[in-house]
Amino acid sequence: MARIHPSAVIEEGARIGENCRIGPFCHVGDQVVLGDGVELKSHVVVTGDTAIGAETVVFPFSVIGEIPQDLKFGGEHTRLRIGARNRIREHVTINTGTAGGGGETRVGDDCLLMAGCHVAHDVRVGDRVILVNHAAVAGHCEIGDDVIVGGLCGIHQWVRIGRGAIIGAVTMVTNDVIPFGLVQGPRGRLDGLNLVGLKRRGTSREEIGALRAAFRALKDGEGTFHERAAALGSGESDLVRELSEFVSAQSDRQFLTPQG
Repeated sequence: MARIHPSAVIEEGARIGENCRIGPFCHVGDQVVLGDGVELKSHVVVTGDTAIGAETVVFPFSVIGEIPQDLKFGGEHTRLRIGARNRIREHVTINTGTAGGGGETRVGDDCLLMAGCHVAHDVRVGDRVILVNHAAVAGHCEIGDDVIVGGLCGIHQWVRIGRGAIIGAVTMVTNDVIPFGLVQGPRGRLDGLNLVGLKRRGTSREEIGALRAAFRALKDGEGTFHERAAALGSGESDLVRELSEFVSAQSDRQFLTPQG
């Protein structure tokens, strides 16, 4: 049975799962679906066509599912889908999609969005992603699984960040980031691999060695960056092939390339 504070406003049509807890002065819109065990702490707004997965916790003063901050948005019906077991901290904003971006913003499972973060329209956030305080992800970005985006970072619209990458604090990222990349600096530079993250996830020494060799080839090899990346795809390492395929995929942005 859900526990709903008397001061909360639950609009007719909202669907509230078992064992949800909705605190003081929350507002839940008529198209919202809250999975089992979702908790809205207090002063949380959840609106629009928004579904939040089981056991996700949303902290005070977050606004989830409002319309995009995009002047091209014309009031079309769009969606927001948030997975299970997320922690969405204070003052986070997550917008629904736009017709021009597929109509849906999506956040995966087991993510931590720290205080003040923004996830814009049509963004795709993978599983186990951490957005540190006041990171801002612009429209149409793709954030792969296990990515960490440092505090006060800005991710430019249409940028893709590959699985397992880490972005240092106070970094502006304007181009795509390879899987497992390490990016830092006021205007983001690709400075290496996220070796700490790879080790924490139990990646074998052999795979890490192969990724290191691949990074050196990307940095110092012959030909263009894309030609160097394509050549990596013939190796035996699954992670190196993943990197090669990521670079070869269609994108609206260029790549951050290894620094000399």
